[in-house]
Amino acid sequence: MSLNVEMPEPPELREIDPAEYDDAEVVGDTDYRRDELEGFLRDGAWDQAWDEWAAHTDVDEEEFAIVRDLELIRRFDFFWDAFAERVGYHAPGLPEDWKERDLHPELDSWSTVSSINAGMTELGQIVCDVLKDEYIDWESDYEPPDDLPDFS
Repeated sequence: MSLNVEMPEPPELREIDPAEYDDAEVVGDTDYRRDELEGFLRDGAWDQAWDEWAAHTDVDEEEFAIVRDLELIRRFDFFWDAFAERVGYHAPGLPEDWKERDLHPELDSWSTVSSINAGMTELGQIVCDVLKDEYIDWESDYEPPDDLPDFS
């Protein structure tokens, strides 16, 4: 399947501590290099990742209209995880109580919610892969603490 919609602008990355995310596993360094990552997104990483994602996503035009209306793209977060030497991300998604909150008039099924949430996760991972594989060439400055247990 292919998604044929206008590509949105890349997200502006804000200063958020990734440890605040329920699904984040970030240890150590607090230099998340968001300014550099945002620059890479604007310099072509977003376009490249978007094209790859849009060519294969299961998100359809109607579902993407909901994504656009709810401004989910701008709520993505990408950050450098120096400990793991990877780009971490937090994908925006629709909450479990979407029905009670009446988030969008066209949002009417768990299938749609699941498709949107899965699509946002897939887009986030593709962006991370493009950033790491094509744009990032820095070495991590992470030094583990001296008091880590020895498991040898």
